[in-house]
Amino acid sequence: MLRKTVACFALAALVASPAFAQTVDELIAKNIQARGGMEKLKAVKTARTTGKMVMGQGIEAPFVMMEKRPKQTRMEFTFQGMTGVQAFDGKNGWGIMPFMGKKEPEAVPAEENKMMDEQADMDGPLVDYKDKGHKVELLGKEQVEGADAYKLKLTLKSGETRTIYLDADSYLEVKMEGKRKMRGQEVDGETTYGDYKEEAGLMMAHSLESGVKGSPQKQKLVFEKIEINPDLPDSLFAMPAGTKPAPAAAPDTVKSADAGKGDAKATTKAATTKTTKTPKKKP
Repeated sequence: MLRKTVACFALAALVASPAFAQTVDELIAKNIQARGGMEKLKAVKTARTTGKMVMGQGIEAPFVMMEKRPKQTRMEFTFQGMTGVQAFDGKNGWGIMPFMGKKEPEAVPAEENKMMDEQADMDGPLVDYKDKGHKVELLGKEQVEGADAYKLKLTLKSGETRTIYLDADSYLEVKMEGKRKMRGQEVDGETTYGDYKEEAGLMMAHSLESGVKGSPQKQKLVFEKIEINPDLPDSLFAMPAGTKPAPAAAPDTVKSADAGKGDAKATTKAATTKTTKTPKKKP
């Protein structure tokens, strides 16, 4: 009798596994449909977003973010009367940070380059996740800001993990959590999405708030205008000739701002997680 019971449980587990995997794929399919559908997502070749960063003590910094397939990004932002640039040409990231004393183009460190490569995926990690070498598991439901959300564990091809929350009603992303290694240390970061509006048939978040998990200090990005398929030449993203090599990383110094996007440079990294990539729910 015991053997028969154990066998039944084993059979039930085997039968349940494919159903569970199918549930994950169904949720992702609903997420893609809620965003506007695969065809419309893939039809976006370029995007330009204009908005402002809202930092502590009422400080605001206007920015313009540009994205182009397959993996090119550029962000220009004004802070303390100076304009900085952070860009990724598909393989290499570089920046100009005059308010940090860096007025000439400089390559970003390897860990930051890896982060920029991840964030340059215009569709987001859930779209075609198997083809990208990622894995997704459903961990059940949790409440996010008082509303039920599906909790998905995303394991990237690199082995790093992210937790993505999909609103149980709209199926749009409402939050993402993940550990990131910066300058040799791991930090826990979280990003929440809101103020969804339709742009060219796509539901897109118009606000994004990032910070260290559990910290009350957050950096907010407000998207005031999103243009779909503007003309963006490759030269905007290309690393300039003579760009300085990346500086050596200090082994034991971590800016919590990077997970929480606390200074202007780190905030630009948060911004590159947006546009067609991650739509979210109504506030």
